[in-house]
Amino acid sequence: MTFLFYLALLIFALTLVMVLKKPKNIGIGYSALAGALVTVLLGISTLSDIITVWNIVWNATFTFISIIIISLILDEAGFFEFIAYKIALYSKGNGKKLFIFIILLGSAISAIFANDGTALILTPIVYAILYRSNFSKNRILPFIMATGFIADTASIPFIVSNLVNLVTAGYFHITFSRYTEIMLIPDIVSIIASLSVLYIYYRKSIKEDFHTDPSIKPSSFIKDRRIFLMAFPLTALLMVLYFLSGFIHIPISFIAMPFALMFYIVARIDGKINANYVVKIAPWQVVLFSLGMYIIVFGVSKNGLNSIYIPILNYFSALPGPLAIITTGFFFAMNAAFMNNMPSVMIGDIAISGIAHPGLLMYANIIGNDIGPKFTPIGSLATLLWLYTLERKNSIKISFAYYMKTGFILAVPVLFFTLLSLYITSLVI
Repeated sequence: MTFLFYLALLIFALTLVMVLKKPKNIGIGYSALAGALVTVLLGISTLSDIITVWNIVWNATFTFISIIIISLILDEAGFFEFIAYKIALYSKGNGKKLFIFIILLGSAISAIFANDGTALILTPIVYAILYRSNFSKNRILPFIMATGFIADTASIPFIVSNLVNLVTAGYFHITFSRYTEIMLIPDIVSIIASLSVLYIYYRKSIKEDFHTDPSIKPSSFIKDRRIFLMAFPLTALLMVLYFLSGFIHIPISFIAMPFALMFYIVARIDGKINANYVVKIAPWQVVLFSLGMYIIVFGVSKNGLNSIYIPILNYFSALPGPLAIITTGFFFAMNAAFMNNMPSVMIGDIAISGIAHPGLLMYANIIGNDIGPKFTPIGSLATLLWLYTLERKNSIKISFAYYMKTGFILAVPVLFFTLLSLYITSLVI
């Protein structure tokens, strides 16, 4: 290994520490960009590398921001709170039925509005509804954990369901329809497995019966009726256009951005919600973080990391039956758990592109980086923000030790069965 490799690795490690520790409350995006700048100044990365990275991630970046802005506007309009409360009423006082419905709702939101939408929007809504229904904090915990867990494990079916999916699909030029064709069954398996392990693990902690306040009507949560009425038809149209994007050869960001602009303009015209505030609180730091970390990772990979990862992946890909996909998925899951899934997925994409016959390993990389973050609290930015939101808004503090113990117990079987279903899917497509 060259001196530049170890220097690049050191910069990568120090940048991750800065991102996780946030000294003096420095934004994670600024820390990542600072690390990227250092790699350029030291000759680890070049200006041509920056252009290459931007060409890889621009579509994913604009799509991600558009989806989050749409979901934040819908949240401000009361759309998600309305649905969550309707589900609470539909559960008819049965706590276990409510637990299942919330997991299924989280799965749907993750699929369409990305994992960040579920973790950061649905979690406080679920907490508020349960609190109103006189759940104690220890009885609320299973629902909160389930919401955070399903946010990632159900973010597999579509390219737009996770920034990890967006980046990999862009890197390998995978169309929306082709991606969904391969990943829909693994996503269904992941949801079933997640629901099963969560129910088994928390079944004794779930409150059997609860009561909702009959004086509260679901319609009382709607703050902007026009946006609420737009939500279902426009979301359906958006999904249809996503599927058509591969046939008409249009980047999906060119589809998502006009929809985000449409929701923003309607919100501004109606004046019922603060549309400018929604744009302000969008995760711009995540965009800067992604770009900065990708530049750093690109430099680490080209200066020696590929020479480590490619032989490992070649060994995995030569294993018989489902072992190739399962070992690759677990390998990148562990990467994601301890280095964060955003740099992990880019390292995986670069390494997999160096294999002669990768097969579906890029999809195993996605699954590993979608589910692997549940092993540790630092596995994804969404989880870190989720933990911070819980502690700040709801006075619920989940320790790292509890999270890791629960994460490993729940995520390992989910990851295994999801990867196995990917292998089975590969036999029939």
